Amino acid sequence: MNQMSDLAGVIATPAAQADSLEARYRALLRGDCPDTAAWLNGQLRRADALADDLPASPEQLEAWSQEHALQVARQYADYLAERRDGAPRRMFGSRAHALYFLQQVTPTKCVDGAWLQGALHHWDDPRYHGLIRIYLEELGDGQPACNHVVIFRRLLAGLGCHEQLPLADERYLQGALQLALGQESERFLPEVLGYNLGYEQLPLHLLISTFELEELGIDAQYFRLHVTIDNASTGHARKALEALRQLWPEQDGEAFYRRVARGYRLNDLSAGSMDIAAGFDLESELLAALERKRIFGQHLHSDHCRLDGRTVNQWLSAPGSFPAFLQVLQDKGWILRDRDPAESRFWQLIEGPKAVMFGVLSPYEKQLLHDWIAGDWQPQKRRHRPVALAEPLLPALPDGLSVTQLIDAMGKDRHASPRGLAATQRYVQLTGLKGGHSHATDR
Repeated sequence: MNQMSDLAGVIATPAAQADSLEARYRALLRGDCPDTAAWLNGQLRRADALADDLPASPEQLEAWSQEHALQVARQYADYLAERRDGAPRRMFGSRAHALYFLQQVTPTKCVDGAWLQGALHHWDDPRYHGLIRIYLEELGDGQPACNHVVIFRRLLAGLGCHEQLPLADERYLQGALQLALGQESERFLPEVLGYNLGYEQLPLHLLISTFELEELGIDAQYFRLHVTIDNASTGHARKALEALRQLWPEQDGEAFYRRVARGYRLNDLSAGSMDIAAGFDLESELLAALERKRIFGQHLHSDHCRLDGRTVNQWLSAPGSFPAFLQVLQDKGWILRDRDPAESRFWQLIEGPKAVMFGVLSPYEKQLLHDWIAGDWQPQKRRHRPVALAEPLLPALPDGLSVTQLIDAMGKDRHASPRGLAATQRYVQLTGLKGGHSHATDR
């Protein structure tokens, strides 16, 4: 557990340093990262050390993709059979665990599709239309209810996960790679195609996370949407193969395929979803969350309540004191582990509009505490009930905007803003690159 002795320790994280992945990620979002090509080459050299499962010949890619889809389907069928036989959830042990995961993957999910943004400039070249359609479908063709980043941000907002958690710097790597590929797609087209090929193959973890989020009462629309849209028959996995065929060069095919494979391996440079989920430890996360709160609460409590001879302020004044403090609360009967948290006096101070500590903990922090107290006690199963949300009123864009100006509003994560959504709709109209259908939502 990190120990922080002053406010600066809470606000200034190591990821804020100039040479960090987070700093690069944010610079790429601003469009202020001039050494992107050199950085990408460095990441590709790292990827060279990784193995991949691509077939030796590009002619075998279609069979390879079909076999991958069949293998994932079989593995998911086995998973469902195990769950029916009483096996526990594989990814998320608790609701707090799921909220942790969603926040850990936020830097990547909030730039969904960014590696393809450079293709937008080639709207008049039919060879690029497959890539453009993949990107436009990530953007929901400008419809707020279908834009993937809008959907994910709404998910976080609906769960009360507004605060940016301190994340390990590595969590920004995939998002930075996607933004960098989108910025430098003219120089790295084979790598973009390879990255896209890997990213659009339906993974097992997506099916499992969709099932388990729904089981925990969390809206899984974002994940469910990717299960359907990435299918190998007519979805993005298929479109990725078609785009590769369309853009295959007449000369130097072997060298081109080697570069495609390098881009494909970029997907494996950082921890996968299963590994991220496996990194969760409920008590460690709770202690870290309380430690971040400690600096703000160490002078705010009255002295009339003493636990083991120390006031609450005295307990909070010492970094790293929460393990002992929580143990004292258990010893005094304020926290009753492995029971309904509503029975614990300490929880009653936090939960409810009349609780004396109402609003002190964020929804995520409350969920950590709730699940830690509950332990082996199982609450009644909850199911997500879709809530109709008002759609944002999109601005009327000025007449005469060029395609280039529209593309600028559709890049990075800007496409999820009202202006970006309106620009996407205008781009689709001007270029005529409409999809055959809009993907459905439950909103």
